[in-house]
Amino acid sequence: MPLLVVGSVALDSVETPTAKRDDILGGSAVFFSYAASYFTPVKLVSVVGDDWPHEHTELLKERNIDTSGLEVRPGAETFRWRGKYQPNMNDRDTLEVHLNVFGEFDPVLPEEFRRSKFIFLANGSPVVQAKVLDQVTDAQFTVADTMDLWIREQTDELLALLKRIDGLVLNDSEAKLLTGEENLVLAGHQVREMGPRFVVIKKGEHGAMFFSQHETYVLPAYPTEDVIDPTGAGDSFAGGMMGFLAEQDNFEPVTLKRAMAYGILVASFNVEDFSLGRMQKIDRDEIERRMEQYQKMLLF
Repeated sequence: MPLLVVGSVALDSVETPTAKRDDILGGSAVFFSYAASYFTPVKLVSVVGDDWPHEHTELLKERNIDTSGLEVRPGAETFRWRGKYQPNMNDRDTLEVHLNVFGEFDPVLPEEFRRSKFIFLANGSPVVQAKVLDQVTDAQFTVADTMDLWIREQTDELLALLKRIDGLVLNDSEAKLLTGEENLVLAGHQVREMGPRFVVIKKGEHGAMFFSQHETYVLPAYPTEDVIDPTGAGDSFAGGMMGFLAEQDNFEPVTLKRAMAYGILVASFNVEDFSLGRMQKIDRDEIERRMEQYQKMLLF
């Protein structure tokens, strides 16, 4: 089942304690799409400037990602982000953000894309996310991501969006900010009561927590020894999760739990190199081998 994603496509400059890369492929929709493509075809909607390298588009196409919804705007510059990670590789400082053309992003979905049944609204303004929902006609399962910026600056719009979606993905600090609750279990349930049927709280190296009306559980992260660059790990997690759900064409509780596990595993590959470097070297079989190891790890 094809999967629609709407979000940012960017050129990132990343500095870690051991290395540095400039102008590499990034953006929430990119990491999400690539991760999801191991499981299902993906339709990507975003915008870039004419400084966008054509080879990046070809790289996405090679993974069965439909880029016909990627607008290249003449005379504009692509969204750029520069960040530096602290020695613990969990905390990072944003040094520069240039929204450029993404700051004016007003997505218009191609006609075929509007009939998508599985939809992911990658990190972006809830106003823009709502505009996407206004255009789709056959949505069966819609999940969104958000961040502290929108929680602070577009609270009412975000709360309105939560009543229109099936699931929300956010990290632990964002859940605390949205609810004012320090206890993550209470925060997760409070976010769910704002509208979505389920909530997933990402906890970085500590895995992810799931909340629905009848289930609450935690899945640990896969123990990855060589963390090179955590950029995009959360988006890769969401891509793996949504890609598996679209592949299975259902979102029953048991499928959701397994989908979360796949999300965790795809993210574990993502952090092992800059940008999509590690992801380009794996296939579905390698993900399945890591799944076998992960299942053994969880048995006791």
